Amino acid sequence: MSAHHAHAAMQADRSKRARTLVTPEGLSLPLTVGSRGARAGALLLDLVILLVGIIAVLVLFSAIGFGLLDIGSSPEASPVLQGLLVLAILFLFLSRYGYFLWFELGPRAATPGKRIVGLRVAARDGGRLTAEMVLARNLMRDIEVFVPAFFLLGGGQNSGAFGLATFIWLAVFVLFPVFNKDALRAGDIVAGTWVVEARHAKLKDAMSVAPDRTRDYRFEEAELSVYGEHELQVLERVLRQDRPESLREVAEAITGKIGWQLGAGDEREFLEAFYAALRGHLESNMRFGKRKRDKFS
Repeated sequence: MSAHHAHAAMQADRSKRARTLVTPEGLSLPLTVGSRGARAGALLLDLVILLVGIIAVLVLFSAIGFGLLDIGSSPEASPVLQGLLVLAILFLFLSRYGYFLWFELGPRAATPGKRIVGLRVAARDGGRLTAEMVLARNLMRDIEVFVPAFFLLGGGQNSGAFGLATFIWLAVFVLFPVFNKDALRAGDIVAGTWVVEARHAKLKDAMSVAPDRTRDYRFEEAELSVYGEHELQVLERVLRQDRPESLREVAEAITGKIGWQLGAGDEREFLEAFYAALRGHLESNMRFGKRKRDKFS
């Protein structure tokens, strides 16, 4: 296949995965659902990273344990060694769930594997990704990934009708993303999430080099306090896409919220200034331990 045909095929695939997300504010934002191949690759990367991390920590625990044994202690007699063993078991239990929960609950809403391939988790209703959503989609991972892996590695020795039923049950979950257009896992359906492409393109006028308009648009703390991190992310996507109708809608929503009047044609200039001010406000608060996830927080 020529480079031209390969590029055309990739574009056709991306167009099939194009969706429009309507946010709770009524904004229509285009996005692209992550491909099945990218999601599988991200999961494999995450499992490798998780496995390497677990091995490294267990080696560290082992080294500490052998060091204590050299002093003359025995595993049965030393409460320190017993405590170390409990910590190792607790670490194994928490790492399987904690890895995915920690990163997907973060501001990027993506594990290291997803970030490498350019994906992130998002709420299908356009709202903020909540802890309940992330918890639900990851608890389902036992049925979708870890249990199938256990059987594939020979952990289950089922045969006959029960073995066939088990295989069909596992196959349904493993192949679930193949049979729906949004490549949703069962966990995504339960949680109300999906995995979308996280575009790394810079803003048309990068905020670091764009004209400093914060002197022209001065915002009071009370005006900046009405929004949080979720609204900042929505505003950033609107600025990236640079669609006049979206810029106008967002500018009208913000000015209506904070009681400003804005002249026609000033929407992007105003939004760039508000974005810079809001981001600085949120980052400043985070340094003092205050975090505002959205306007409802």
